[in-house]
Amino acid sequence: MSRAAVVGNIIAMLEDAGFLVSARCAIRPKSFDIAARRGEDILLVKILGNIDAYKRTTGFEMVRLGEYLHATPLVIGLQTRDEPLKPGVVYFRHGVPVLNPDTAMELFIHGTPPLIYAAPGGLYVNIDGDLLEEVRQDRGWSLGQLAKELGVSRRTISKYEDGMNASIEVAIQLEEVFQQPFTHPVSVLGDTDEYQEAKAPESAPAVDAADEPIVSILTDAGFVVHPTVRAPFKTVSHDDDGEGSVALLTGHSAMTKTARKRARIMASLGEVTRTRSVYFTETDATTTSVGGTAIVSHRELAAFREPEEMREVIRERTEDPLEV
Repeated sequence: MSRAAVVGNIIAMLEDAGFLVSARCAIRPKSFDIAARRGEDILLVKILGNIDAYKRTTGFEMVRLGEYLHATPLVIGLQTRDEPLKPGVVYFRHGVPVLNPDTAMELFIHGTPPLIYAAPGGLYVNIDGDLLEEVRQDRGWSLGQLAKELGVSRRTISKYEDGMNASIEVAIQLEEVFQQPFTHPVSVLGDTDEYQEAKAPESAPAVDAADEPIVSILTDAGFVVHPTVRAPFKTVSHDDDGEGSVALLTGHSAMTKTARKRARIMASLGEVTRTRSVYFTETDATTTSVGGTAIVSHRELAAFREPEEMREVIRERTEDPLEV
């Protein structure tokens, strides 16, 4: 199956699951392919045939974007170099959870989260330590008795009851001994740090020299600006203008055909992630908006005397988009 077909299938699956899905980010650079929102859950999704192609820089960028946009970064892939991804298992690459399409369908269509995650050394599950301790004590078994039954140390049983995760083999043994499961799901849409090895932090990228004047103006207007490297927008900015926290996606270049395409993608992403988008153009524009992304020329920027002037122009042009 071609990658385009896989992407189409994933988009259709998310829409069937009730997600609002953005336009595909069919322009480079791109750290993710689509954004999707259902209720308060926002996803930034990268779709790959082979997840070994998922690079560290892309993973860390998606993690940062997830923090900026209050979204969950997620990879949906088919295989590694060596084997297909197993259904019902969560993998991790560079701080981002990875699912195969069947696992994603079970999670988003049927509401059945995965129980197993992959980590160095094999496959593991979460053990409900409180339940295990309760059931063991109800049976009148000591830590030592259960340890002997499983062929592990007393200290290991104590760790399971304190919340340490276990291998699939141990989980199966426990279920056979007590005739009930002790596992609980992997929280793909929540905090996944407990399932991952500690990862080296990566600092945010430096501002591109060509974008420094724009970043300076945004900063002066009261925005906290986060540069990007591989996103379909140059920065994510946050502002608190008295109406609540407002996020802003920005682009910057001459207003070419590619820039217009990028502006439309930014507007679609903004609709999903509940942000506004603005494209700063180096020449006077013939329109004030492209697909819902505000267009602001350098000449207009130079004419603003107060930060609120720029905020107001962006609000007006993103609320009343004019197609070109």
